[in-house]
Amino acid sequence: MLFVRDKYYFVSDTHLGLYPLENSREREQKLVRWLNSIRNDALELYLVGDIFDFWHEHKNVVPKGFTRFMGKLAELSDSGVKIYFFTGNHDIWAYGYFEDELGIRISLNPVEKEIAGKKFFIGHGDGMGPGDFGYKLLKGIFRNRVLQWLFARLHPNFSMWLGKSWSKNSRYSKGIVAEGFSGEKEQQVIAAREILKHQYFDYFIFGHRHIPWDLKLDGNARIINLGDWIYSFTYAVFDGKTLSLEQFEGNGSNILRAF
Repeated sequence: MLFVRDKYYFVSDTHLGLYPLENSREREQKLVRWLNSIRNDALELYLVGDIFDFWHEHKNVVPKGFTRFMGKLAELSDSGVKIYFFTGNHDIWAYGYFEDELGIRISLNPVEKEIAGKKFFIGHGDGMGPGDFGYKLLKGIFRNRVLQWLFARLHPNFSMWLGKSWSKNSRYSKGIVAEGFSGEKEQQVIAAREILKHQYFDYFIFGHRHIPWDLKLDGNARIINLGDWIYSFTYAVFDGKTLSLEQFEGNGSNILRAF
């Protein structure tokens, strides 16, 4: 059977490995079902950050688990699907495993890209807009090459215990949902409007906020937040003409839309 690969998929904030682990395994299985559902028409797949709740690669050691998900990514990549992995604030420490083993392209920063004649600005979306200086400082520390090198010198058992302890104490592991949508005051919205003053984009694609929204900006520009796979199970799909924000195995009733 001949399949036509003509769709571009975007997903973020699956937080695989988030405590409790039994919930993470259920979400991983659901994510794999979604990947199975797109395997015949996906031309490109964008993993837009925080795919893992904690990820750190040592030179010869990678985190345990995620076998079904990683196997499915390998299958998609081997079948010709181009996969892009954007580091988020939880899985920033990716140093080459995805590229070497899975053929996945890594992006540490937002990317400007033209897809089927439309201009996209794609990134995890953390640290955008004004304020939030404490987080921006922390992000700078996490990206410091010297500190990354020092952390990599730790024994993997200890570094993974440290990372999982941090994960276990995150607000999402405790069932605390993201702060409510604040409309025009959203940092991502403010940042997108500033970018539009100097350069036009048809679509801004972000994650990080865990709230699925599809909003119209200036002109015909739109900003899409991909939501998450803890509560929303949402993703975006672009068919070369139209981009839509959808919910997997749901009716999309929790998606905020304003055009």
